[in-house]
This record gives sequence, structure tokens and C-alpha cells, in this order.
Amino acid sequence: MTAEHQRLAVNAAKKIPLEQWGPYLSERQWGTVREDYSAHGDAWQYFPYEQAHYRTYCWGEDGLAGISDFFQNLCFAVSLWNGKDPILKERLFGLGNKQGNHGEDVKELYYYLDNVPTHYYMEYLYKYPQQEFPYSAIKEENRRRSKDDPEYEILDTGVFDQDEYFDVTITYAKQNAKDIFIRINIHNRYIKPAEITVAPTLWFYNRWNYDGQEKKPVISARSKTSVKAAHSRLGPYYLYFQPPQYCLFTENESNMEKVSGVPNKTPFVKDAFHDAIIKGVNRELLQKRGTGTKFAPVYNYTIGPGQSKTIYLRLSNKITEDPFSGGAAGIFESRRQEADDFYHSIFPAHISPEMAKVQRQALAGLLWSKQYYHFDVERWLTTSDGVTPVNAGKLYGRNHEWRHLKNQDIIAMPDKWEYPWYAAWDLAFQSIAMALVDPVFAKHQLLLIMREWYMKPDGQIPAYEWNFSDVNPPVQAWAALQVYKIEKEKTGKGDIGFLKRIFQKLLINFTWWINRKDANGNNMFEGGFLGLDNIGVFNRSHQLSNDMQLEQADGTSWMGMYALNMMDMALEIAIRDESFEDTATKFFEHFVLIAEALNEQGMWNDEDKFFYDTLSIAGSPVQLRIQSIVGLTTLFAVSVIDKQTLHKLSDFKKRITWFENYRLKNKRYWPNEEHSDGEQILLSLVPQKRVVFLLERLLNEAEFLSSGGIRALSKYHEKNPYTINISGIDYHIKYDPGDSTSDFFGGNSNWRGPVWIPINYLIIQSIRQFGKFYGPGLLVEYPVGSGNKVDLQHVADELTRRVISLFEKDGKGRRLLHGKYNWFYQRPGNQDLLLFYEYFHGDACHGLGASHQTGWTSLVAELIQELGARQEISPSLAKAPTGQSVP
Repeated sequence: MTAEHQRLAVNAAKKIPLEQWGPYLSERQWGTVREDYSAHGDAWQYFPYEQAHYRTYCWGEDGLAGISDFFQNLCFAVSLWNGKDPILKERLFGLGNKQGNHGEDVKELYYYLDNVPTHYYMEYLYKYPQQEFPYSAIKEENRRRSKDDPEYEILDTGVFDQDEYFDVTITYAKQNAKDIFIRINIHNRYIKPAEITVAPTLWFYNRWNYDGQEKKPVISARSKTSVKAAHSRLGPYYLYFQPPQYCLFTENESNMEKVSGVPNKTPFVKDAFHDAIIKGVNRELLQKRGTGTKFAPVYNYTIGPGQSKTIYLRLSNKITEDPFSGGAAGIFESRRQEADDFYHSIFPAHISPEMAKVQRQALAGLLWSKQYYHFDVERWLTTSDGVTPVNAGKLYGRNHEWRHLKNQDIIAMPDKWEYPWYAAWDLAFQSIAMALVDPVFAKHQLLLIMREWYMKPDGQIPAYEWNFSDVNPPVQAWAALQVYKIEKEKTGKGDIGFLKRIFQKLLINFTWWINRKDANGNNMFEGGFLGLDNIGVFNRSHQLSNDMQLEQADGTSWMGMYALNMMDMALEIAIRDESFEDTATKFFEHFVLIAEALNEQGMWNDEDKFFYDTLSIAGSPVQLRIQSIVGLTTLFAVSVIDKQTLHKLSDFKKRITWFENYRLKNKRYWPNEEHSDGEQILLSLVPQKRVVFLLERLLNEAEFLSSGGIRALSKYHEKNPYTINISGIDYHIKYDPGDSTSDFFGGNSNWRGPVWIPINYLIIQSIRQFGKFYGPGLLVEYPVGSGNKVDLQHVADELTRRVISLFEKDGKGRRLLHGKYNWFYQRPGNQDLLLFYEYFHGDACHGLGASHQTGWTSLVAELIQELGARQEISPSLAKAPTGQSVP
């Protein structure tokens, strides 16, 4: 075992498998629902970026490249000033939802370079302009642009054109769980000397005002190069640092004069460092104070062209008079080598260096995305933040039906800036990638969201904080099986205890779906947007009128998949515990009924050879003939059962045999196939003939198949937009491969043409399952029109290669994901920097949406792992797909 594996083994024995210290600090606390105390639920306006530096938070903290303990009592992050900006760079800047022409978006350059599951080694790169940061230019230009225009990014402003910036690399290396070395390296990329001020900042989360904490913690001067941070719950910690120019103390308290015009009783407020460093205001007063709840040593440098300065600090629970004895560099070298050993032991033996970099950065981003998330809905509804009184608008507004929800946990976020809150189905996908490096934490995350302080008493899983009552696809059972299988392959032993625990919770949630989302009791399901934002011709979460009922192909397919996953899980458990055998039978029979409804109650269009949502208007069904992934979700419910399993479970075998005979005798729908040798059974929502029809569209480059994977909406709709008139109103949808041009769900995500990696992952896994059963007996044309006939395993491999190609360099060092910004990423020092976008352009394949969605885009690491394990990685992967040029 590597050193990291040994540490993980220690964590696995804990009730909560976490390190006390990690990257748990959010990158955006402002603009979140939990900090919104307004009457009308306008989170972006109520707490904008402009107030974040002088107004305290109620529910957590944020910072640049920061860490905290797992209850976020004590926080550390880096603050910078280039001598020109009006404020310190304490946190990442971005636009709120109404400021951006495509919704909220971070406007900074930062990269998660490395991390390991125990966070004994972490590395983060931030690129800080030496010119004044273009806050106003970014806001004004994005406000001027329409939804038909691309977003105006920081690389468009010109501040990075001449390499006039600093590379600020923050690295953490733990001596032990409570002793952390910190290295801040500042490198001048410009051809001239440049000034920079660095203020590494230590502070306490303000619980004393909002959380009923009895005793206020304190940071106090201990020597010229150390302070003591005393906290009644955390215990004492000491920050050691190299000699600075001076030190500053203040309080993590709101500047109420700026917040509401009420004069401050003291100058020791949250933003006091800004005025002291930039304007010299009260600097001497802050230096002399000696105590506070926020502290920073301040370093002023003039760094020559191409030169660097390095600052070492140490945060420890130990008292030492010589914190950097023997030099601090050694611990960083040691922990870096341990990280190398850890990843070398995990990655496929023959993986290329290029693929290893992609995989490692994807996993580093996933590990950096762990965040402390604190939200007690009942307390939020019934208390004030000290700015706005308790009001009826909030009491009966957003999430008021979720008073039981009391979250205070470390959770992997979709994106710590754009989505600094958990989302139910995102977390399921993230857990699959997490299982590659830390299966114990992956299982913990899946179980966590189903605990009683998350799941509603009726069984609903919270969707996300903007509306906990929204409905995400029920992918938790599928994800649990994926995590179970990944761990079993790694260790040789499956965690049946985990399957049993999650199965019990999933039973409750499955029942909620049956009772709430099958209005007519006919096994045809609704669900609303189901995580696909603007995929519909209208907002599927809103009922257009009382005489209309939308029955969703994807809602029905997700439930078919859910039933089949529950059956698979019950069968796996039943091999060791026969009491689960009856439950497997129940889910098998339910799956059959859902498959019958999908195939025989009007969702299949025999002319188009595709599945569609059906809108019932006054009892008359109308198919919404939109060729999107809504119709392709029907492929996801597929399972192959070995006859060996059936032989071990005689009651299950007896029951399904009877059920099959009964249904066939009465000419009812039957969804399974058997091999001629009788050794395997295939269960699928879609019969083989229809699978082939769907694949003819899926593998057609004029429809769903792009150079970077499968599009969310068929390119067919580029020349054939779909329109339907409902109650005198025309609704339209067309192929829209880039940023969203609609306002659905904030307008910052687009499912009308781009490539989404989690959906591609599901498609690839499903096609592999079909390929496992059919083998060389079923060949399809790939791509359609090529005359090239291949089996389905080969199709899955080729789709995997297309997705991976988004991240690879071509012969000129360009990557599809960087698009028009490849000029920047071809420069020395930037060639290996990767971003993991939320989704990718359906034609050009460059990244769009959230830029650090690791998050579910980290699934590319698992795709590389699978392909590597199949010994399919080859030099050809380093090339752009045929016919695809990188801008």
C-alpha cells in the first residue's frame, strides 16, 4: 500500500471518513440561497459580490485557494493586491445571474493542479493580472451582449495578452492531520518588474452572531512570526510564518456603515484590511491591536521579470519555537512523491503521460470540490441576518416546506463557484468518479443525501437549494451499483453492507416516485425538468393548464432504469441474504409494467423510430416530436443476468418464469431476451429492433453524433425547428449548440445541442451492456453512412474516445475544450492546464457553462480508466477526430 492508501485505511475506520482539514472553504458564499433573507427570494441582488468583502456571512465562508477544518470554525486563504485594484483579491470574481448574458459565470483564471483524498498534498494555481482587474469592463460588456452573443471572458479583455500577470501557486503539505505546511509561490510572467502584496489570511467563521456560539474565539499575537487561534470547540491552533513587513488584526464583523448606513462602533470590521493595505487607513491601529478574529501577515514584493518569491507558513496544533527547522521544502517534496505513488498505483499501467495528466487533474478538481455546506432551513426561515427582519415573504417562500432539512456536512460540490451547493443527481455522478480514488467517501456521499436530515419524511430527495422540491433524475440506485462494482474490482470484495443500507433508503424514495409522479397510475411518469433545464419546447416543470397532462419519455425511462437497478441490487444482496429475493421479484415485475407502458402507450413514433414525450390535451394525446436525449434515456435501463445467479435464487427464477409464461400466453408485452445457449438473460426497456433504430440516429453525425460525443438535441433540428401551438401560443425549439438562448432555469445551462459528459457516460455504459449480451451477433454502422460495421463494444469504445478527445492535445498543442483561447494555452507554462467545463459546444466542441465542473465532468477520469483497462489507449487518441480541426 502507498502512504496515501494507508491514510485512507485509517479514515475508512471512522464513522465519517474525513480528514479534519481539507479544501472545505467555498469559492462563493455570496449570491447563494442560504445567505438570502429578502422577502422575494432574489439571492443575487440581496448579497452581491460587491458586498462580500465588507459583509459577514451567516452560513459559511469563502476565499481564494482556501482550507478549513470540517466544521469550518477556522479558515485560511490567500489575499492579493497588485497595487492598482480598488479592493483586495480575497475571492474569485464573477457575474451574478442577471449580470451575465448567459447567467452567472466566474471571470477568473484558476486551476486545480493536484490533490489526494486525504489532502496531504494539494496544489492550486491562480493567475492574477498586473493591470487593474477589469471588473467594470467585464460587467458592462456582458450587460451589453445579447443571448445570441458569446460570453465576454477575462481572456477577451486583453489583460493577459502580453503575459502581464502573476502565477500564484498555493501548495499545502500536511505533516500530520493537524499540522499543515503552506507554500505560496508568486512568479512574475511579465518582461518588467512588478509589485505585489500578499496577505495570507487566517480567520474564524462568525458563529458568535448567528449560530448561538457562547464564547467568541480569538486570534492573538504570540511572537513576531506566530499567532495563536483559540477556539472552544476546535482547540488551540498556531499559525507560523516567515517575517512579514507588518501584521494586521481585525474582526470578522460586518461594516454596517457600508451595509445599511449605520455608523460602526469600531474600526475593526471585516474589510479593514482593504483600507489598511490599499489606502493606509487605520493601518497602525490594526497593527497594534494584537487580537481579533481575522489576521494576516503582509508581504510587499517587487518581483523581477521571470523571477519568483516564495512564502512559507505552517498551521499546526503544536507549539514549536522552530517551525521551519531543516527547511520547509522537504515536506512538499515528500508529499508530492507520495501523491505520484498513489496515482501511479491507480492508473492503468500503460496509460500515456498525456492521459495521466488529464485523469489526474480531473480527479484533483473533484477532490478540491469538497466543501463545508451548512443550512438549517427552519432557522433560516425564522431568524434575521441582522440586516433584514424576519418576513412573511421568506417564511412562506422558497423551500418553506423543507423545515426538517438541517445540513452541516462536507459534500462534493458540482462547482465551488458556479454551483456551491449540492445537487442530487450531480452528486451521484461525482460519486462514481470519486470511487476511483476514495470509494469509502463515495459511498458516504450517496448515503448522506438519503439521511433523515436531507430526505423529506415522504421520501423525496432534495434537488438543490434554489428549489429543494424540484425533481432530478433518480440515478442514486444506478450510481450506488457503479460505486459498488468499482470498489469490488479494486479490492476483490463487494460491500454488501453498503448495498443493504442504501437499498432501504431507496425503497422509500422509489415509493415517493410511484405515489407522486404517476398521476394516472398507468406507469407513465412525469417529473418536470428532470435536470435537463431547457430540453423541452416549454418549461416541463410548469403545467400549462388544468386540462393538460405531460407524460414524459424520460421520466418513464428513468423509473424503468430505477426499477431495474433496484432489482439488480436486490439480486446481488440475495446471493448472500435470501430475504431480499422477494424484493428482487417485486422490482422485476414493476420493470416489466413500466417497459410495457413505454412501448405500448403512445410514446414510440413508428414513423420517426423515436420515443417522445406525450402531452394529453383534454384527453387527446399529442406527441412532442423533439429528437433529444429525452428519447435516448430509454436505452439506459438495461441489465444482463447470468444464469448462474438464477440457479442460486430458485424462488426468483420460478416467479419470473411463471410471469413470462402468463404474459406471453395472454399476448402481453415481454421485455427480455435469452441467448441461444441459455446462459444469459437481457432485460431492456427497448427491444432489439428499436435499439437499432435509436442507434441509427445516435451514431449519425448529421443528428446526435458530434466529434466530442453525443449531443443533447439532434442537429436535425438545425434545419427543422419544432413548433407547437398550445392554446393559441406558439412554442419553438431548435438546435442550439452553444450557450443557452432561453431563460429557463436562469439561462446558464443549455441542453438544446451541446455535449454533456454525464449523459455520454450513461449512454456508453448502456451500449456496453447491450454489447456484452449481443457480442458480434449484432453489428451496426458507425458512423452512419460510413459503411463500417462494428459490434456494440466497439461503438462504446469509439464514443469514449470522442469524449476523451475533448481534453487531448492535437499535433500543435491545441485542445478542443479551449476553443478560441488556445493561443493562451499554447504558451510556455500553460500547455498542461485543463478546465473541466459543464458542457461542450455541439459542433466546435469547446467548453461552455461552469468552467470547473469536477463535478460530473470528472467522469472523464473513469472513462480513461475503463478504456485503459481494456487496453484500448493508443497514440491515435492524441489526434483530433477525423474532420475536426481545433480552432
